[in-house]
Amino acid sequence: MTVGLVIIGAGGFGRESTDVARAMSAATTPPPFELLGVLDSAPSDINLGRLTALGIAYLGKVEDFEFSPDRHAAVIGIGNPAARERVAARLAPTGVGYLTLVHPSATLGSASRLGKGVVICAGVQVSTNVTIGDHAHLNPGAIIGHDTTIGDFVSVNPGAVVSGDVTVSSGTLIGASSVVLQGLAIGRGALVGAGACVTRDVDAGRVVKGVPAR
Repeated sequence: MTVGLVIIGAGGFGRESTDVARAMSAATTPPPFELLGVLDSAPSDINLGRLTALGIAYLGKVEDFEFSPDRHAAVIGIGNPAARERVAARLAPTGVGYLTLVHPSATLGSASRLGKGVVICAGVQVSTNVTIGDHAHLNPGAIIGHDTTIGDFVSVNPGAVVSGDVTVSSGTLIGASSVVLQGLAIGRGALVGAGACVTRDVDAGRVVKGVPAR
């Protein structure tokens, strides 16, 4: 039986996730799953209209959907790392499984390891010996250097560069077009601002921005 894929989140990254899912299905015969639609407990009228324009079904609220572990799998397409982690915790009792989505145009180096629920968008480059944790998101054009570890629920935003041998702890957001230099450690729940250049370790929960990032 083909598993039915449900994307959670009708916002921007949720719809980007549907694009990745559709690209995967178009590139594989037979398709690896059937995209059923999107769940969102409080979608805006604008996002509902955008789903309709894409031909993506709105399936209702997350709490009202009856997940069947044998028939359904999910991806949490919510851009905010903390919100994504909260949704995963709420869904844990349902026993739902998670798929990992990798756009066909993305490149994965040797010995790459991907967790569950990962979404890797178009144009992403992942080098050799990289570990990507559960529910991490790599947005379009992100580059991940060799021997790097990306923790659970991390978001690497469009065009960001994480250099080699970096550790990015869980729940961190790496802003668009930012750069993290080689060998550094980014603590849990940190936020790296867009366009920043990180030249030293970042403590847990810190917000850093600028060049060099402070």
